[in-house]
Amino acid sequence: MNYVIAGGSRGIGRRLAERLISRGAHVTVMSRTSNGVAELENVTHIPHDFSTPGLDHSKLPEQIDSVAYLPGSINLKPISRLSLEDFSEDLQLNLLGAVELIKACLPGLKRSTFESKNILLFSTVATRLGMPFHTSTVASKSAIEGLTKSLAAELSPQIRVNCIAPGMTKTDLSNSFITTSDKEEAFAKKYPLKRLGSIEDISGAATFLMSEDSDWLTGQIISVDGGLSTLRL
Repeated sequence: MNYVIAGGSRGIGRRLAERLISRGAHVTVMSRTSNGVAELENVTHIPHDFSTPGLDHSKLPEQIDSVAYLPGSINLKPISRLSLEDFSEDLQLNLLGAVELIKACLPGLKRSTFESKNILLFSTVATRLGMPFHTSTVASKSAIEGLTKSLAAELSPQIRVNCIAPGMTKTDLSNSFITTSDKEEAFAKKYPLKRLGSIEDISGAATFLMSEDSDWLTGQIISVDGGLSTLRL
């Protein structure tokens, strides 16, 4: 099995790579820095910064069974402080980088003999809830959700396309907001399960969606958010 993970050198992406390797897969990780991921068994690292266009796809595997795109931003500002450049940068990282990767991987996916070949994208719980200060991030992540559904229809039945919409998860990206235990507790109280998400929570769901275990799922936006998007207690 050949998996391609964009943003797989740390956090959720790295743990996802480790999970897939444990199942006997080879993983191609694309990220700005390797952070030692290239030292893992059955991993190939391709340096690339998805915040800028110009993906060199010559090093991608000839046959690709599954693709995941994890790069993203949490750009929380009131709209009065957001420039058009902020929106453009978020759109490039969250949406256009994903589109560029998908287009580069499609030939390899079409050559795959895996009966459940698939693409996995990532959004955010904020697209469903209307949270303040999320306008730039949510604009591009909402586009990801539309892309998921449109691509799922276009590529069906050969290639499945799904999306995970996480709640706040404890990663390097969210550390700037969870600076103390009191702040973490305050955030956690908003969730029905009374805790924030973990790397294991999200990588576990991603592993399921990239495997044949989810063979009858496509075009879905899967909320992994401790119940925040659907429950009111």
